[in-house]
Amino acid sequence: MNSQLQSYVKGDEEPALIFQTIGDMFDQAAVKYADREALVVCDQDIRWTYAGLAEKIEACAAGLLSLGLEPGDRVGIWAPNCAQWVITQYATAKAGLIQVNINPAYRLSELEYALNKVECKALITAESFKTSAYIAMLEELAPELAGSAPGQLMSEKLPFLKTLIRLGSDKTAGFYNFDEIMSRAGEDSYSKLKIIQTSLKPQDAINIQFTSGTTGAPKGATLTHHNILNNGYFVGRAMNFTPQDRLCIPVPLYHCFGMVMGSLTCVTHGACMVFPGEAFDPAQTLAAIEQEKCTALHGVPTMFIAELELPDFDRFDLGTLRTGIMAGSSCPIEVMKRVVSEMNMTEVTIAYGMTETSPVSFQSSITDPLEKRVSTVGRIHPHVEVKIIDEKGHMTARGVKGELCTRGYSVMKGYWADAERTAETIDEDGWMHTGDLATLDEDGYGNIVGRVKDMVIRGGENVYPREVEEYFYRHPKIQDAQVFGLPDEKYGEELCIWICLKPGETSTAEDMRDFCKNQIAHYKIPRYVRFVDEFPMTVTGKIQKFVMRDQMIKELGLQEIKTA
Repeated sequence: MNSQLQSYVKGDEEPALIFQTIGDMFDQAAVKYADREALVVCDQDIRWTYAGLAEKIEACAAGLLSLGLEPGDRVGIWAPNCAQWVITQYATAKAGLIQVNINPAYRLSELEYALNKVECKALITAESFKTSAYIAMLEELAPELAGSAPGQLMSEKLPFLKTLIRLGSDKTAGFYNFDEIMSRAGEDSYSKLKIIQTSLKPQDAINIQFTSGTTGAPKGATLTHHNILNNGYFVGRAMNFTPQDRLCIPVPLYHCFGMVMGSLTCVTHGACMVFPGEAFDPAQTLAAIEQEKCTALHGVPTMFIAELELPDFDRFDLGTLRTGIMAGSSCPIEVMKRVVSEMNMTEVTIAYGMTETSPVSFQSSITDPLEKRVSTVGRIHPHVEVKIIDEKGHMTARGVKGELCTRGYSVMKGYWADAERTAETIDEDGWMHTGDLATLDEDGYGNIVGRVKDMVIRGGENVYPREVEEYFYRHPKIQDAQVFGLPDEKYGEELCIWICLKPGETSTAEDMRDFCKNQIAHYKIPRYVRFVDEFPMTVTGKIQKFVMRDQMIKELGLQEIKTA
């Protein structure tokens, strides 16, 4: 086969990769763009220049070291979008601490697993967010906090966690306050910080992001300075970012979308980050764009739909917008066209990737024809390779679907303390097997056409049915459970569970949802619950989820969502 017709592409090698740490890069930006606005957080009434933000980051980094934390220690952050999250992101990077992003929607069992899996030594937490009372949950997991001095926790359930730091001004037994950390560092800590920052290397692990696992427990994707710094930079280049740009970031910071494609994209280009509030609110987002004269906006398709459908959408002046990214799940073609025409985002781009690849591999460019921008995920990023393989591992011809594999600077170090699952995902030649089904056209544009496994993407959140099934298996009445996705106009997909109860047992859908409350994240709780006597199976005993899905679509009168 002519190699030119095979499903393989390699990105440009210019410009060169950035070979420095996040701390060094931030320090350079803080000097170069000192008086320019770096961070605006609308709901906190915060407006900081690069120089002002740099001072706070330095104080936080030195403060964390003053607690006895050492390079390589894991520091979790469990909070919604806020200025303190951004400070922590860069402070941990400067001090060589590995930041662990804890999903704000996590509940007790997920939190306990995550903190113990990566042996978090410290945790920075908000008091509460939406229906989650974070401090109350921590006090439930670690009742020892009540009699513990800050920094000296000895917990039975959380044996590695020693130091808890809370946001806000209220005092809580066993916790430091975030502002206390900022002001506690002495000269020794600042001197130590300089020595540590000089010793760090771009290939050092700096961030752990949990991604749901097909075998139940979430996996900690371990990312380096080199991974995420470069990805943030090249994401910005695809949007033609400059220091004049102001990016509205309503997507969550705990996710690569906010932390890398948002925060790091801005800092690597001297642009300004604008956070409308703690979590996405369509009116708050559009108000922030108008008030702060934002030039770019990020979001998953459901966010753009919610903005466009606001009854008073027309009252917002979005005239300053030009670009941004729609990503996180398949982008409906009609929504993309409306974003261009009604939100003034004539240079909007589509991006595709995954946490394990820092995250972006494909992105459309602002100069791509609209037809390509609405019907593909764009072309390969610089310094990244992609191939598409069939079930035997052979490369497919152009236009023929297969599993998308990617290789390059962006591929994670591995899953934290999980060599087996790392080896299942990254092969000996360094190819990351994504599990996504894709095609490459003759011009090198990618298209995601499905998933090798049955992952569900609900409103930009990846949900692996196996993980939800494993949780339900704990229920004393359940014999077997199968989870799959159903099309949904608002979220793209919603979860459905079929449950076989043990003989003689009875239950209700409400009972099953109650079983999930405060234990697993809200987006993992199935919307549709059906009790059945058996599952459709092949003659060899494999469960046929597609049969169950088709049956439910018909029964509920649902429509498949047309996507790019």
